[in-house]
Amino acid sequence: MFGTVILLTGPVEEGPLTGVLRGHNARLDVRAAKSLADLEALAPDLLARARLIAFVTDVVVPAHILNALGFGAYNFHPGPPHYPGWVPAHFAIYDGARRFGATAHRMIERVDAGPIIGVELFDIPPRASVLRLQELAFVQLARLFWQLAPKLAAQREPLAKLPIKWSGRKSTRRMYQAMCDIPAWISESELERRIAVFGDGHYGIAPTVTLHGRVFRYAVPEAQNKVDAPSIVPAEKILESA
Repeated sequence: MFGTVILLTGPVEEGPLTGVLRGHNARLDVRAAKSLADLEALAPDLLARARLIAFVTDVVVPAHILNALGFGAYNFHPGPPHYPGWVPAHFAIYDGARRFGATAHRMIERVDAGPIIGVELFDIPPRASVLRLQELAFVQLARLFWQLAPKLAAQREPLAKLPIKWSGRKSTRRMYQAMCDIPAWISESELERRIAVFGDGHYGIAPTVTLHGRVFRYAVPEAQNKVDAPSIVPAEKILESA
């Protein structure tokens, strides 16, 4: 019998998302998980009566856990169907994309490949930075969660899929690393383009160039950090107001 949701997300999102789900089903048992180890520790009988909801997480849920869940698994991806994969905002800005968004989908063994159940799209503002685009996508993702929460919290049956398909190349950490491996022959314009998108050293990966066996790493100028730092709304504020 359905009565449990396993919420796979970060500590900031956990509280607000739990509150929304219980607002639609007061008897719902919401279990928090933050890592693969947390998921692996869950008992088989609990998985059999549970639904998994992943919200902005980089944890890849293995097939044996997906198959053990009695009421399916759903992921909230911070990018549109045409930008599947890891940190899609970076690649959208690098590509000069004009549209972005957020996607909710059923989880299958392949990452960002399951049937899509919800999409929110928006135009990318001119000269938007990666952090600004991530913030805008998070707002749409929160809105999507609010829209689907009544069914996720109380509906036993799988959520209906939309006639929308995934498309585009699926981004990976390896692709991100490749963009940060700067060849010595790179043009000035391409270097500036990569620095603008990948130059902040996110995820511990920064642009580097290897010359004569020595590796040189790009460092963001201190003055630029102070001047260009974006004003980002805290995640909990977005979740509370969605």
